[in-house]
Amino acid sequence: MAKLNSRQNLIDYCLRRLGHPVIEINVDDQQLEDRVDDALQLFREYAADGSRRVYFPVQITAQHISDKYIDLSNPTGSAETEFSGRILDVVKVFMVGDSTSNVNFFDIKYQMRLNDLADLATGVGDLAYYEHMQQYLSMIDLKLTGQPQIQFSRHSGTLNIAGDLRDGGDIKVGDYIMIEMFVEEAESVGGVYNNLFMKNYVTAILKKQWGENISKFEGMTLPGGVTLNGRQLIDDAKEEIEREIEKLRNEYDNPPNFFVG
Repeated sequence: MAKLNSRQNLIDYCLRRLGHPVIEINVDDQQLEDRVDDALQLFREYAADGSRRVYFPVQITAQHISDKYIDLSNPTGSAETEFSGRILDVVKVFMVGDSTSNVNFFDIKYQMRLNDLADLATGVGDLAYYEHMQQYLSMIDLKLTGQPQIQFSRHSGTLNIAGDLRDGGDIKVGDYIMIEMFVEEAESVGGVYNNLFMKNYVTAILKKQWGENISKFEGMTLPGGVTLNGRQLIDDAKEEIEREIEKLRNEYDNPPNFFVG
């Protein structure tokens, strides 16, 4: 079978699974488009393949300080618009040039690298000990320096950095920050249409839409003695939808991040 690489390919495939062109599928073209949009939204929200992690640098401007937030929605001409409208969540904000990344001759991490790497090169040092100490130093740095507290609104596309993005705050005009975020995979990446979940789920929700459409004529007898049974289509589709959503959560979602308290 040919690989599905477009929205229309996916729609045609799902209609064939429902019986087209042998039987007429009573679903409007706009309803077909709406159901594919619903499936894509669900897939991007929960499937690991539906989104990707990106790191995006932003230089702080006087406008950011004045607004007390960073607009990631759609400011004209701004570099921040590269992923506008596709941002699912902002995970973390890194201060570029802070103590976590600025290493100099008097930095304790620099001194450790000089000593420990020399030992490792001669076979004297212990790599496990070196890794342990690096984690320990990172924990100290996190406790003493901390990470900015952030809040991202998907509806407005704004990123708030609590307490830091203001006059006299830790983040100043001209500073660079690195934003770690998840963005929707672009629809132009055609592999999404050939995903097994998408093929099964779109077929199921189209079946449900078909049943809802013809249920309005429930009990009517068509020429030849044929009766419509939209309710059965709806019930069958609901079972298939529940099964596919369960698979999405168990097989397609990212594994949970472990947190040690």
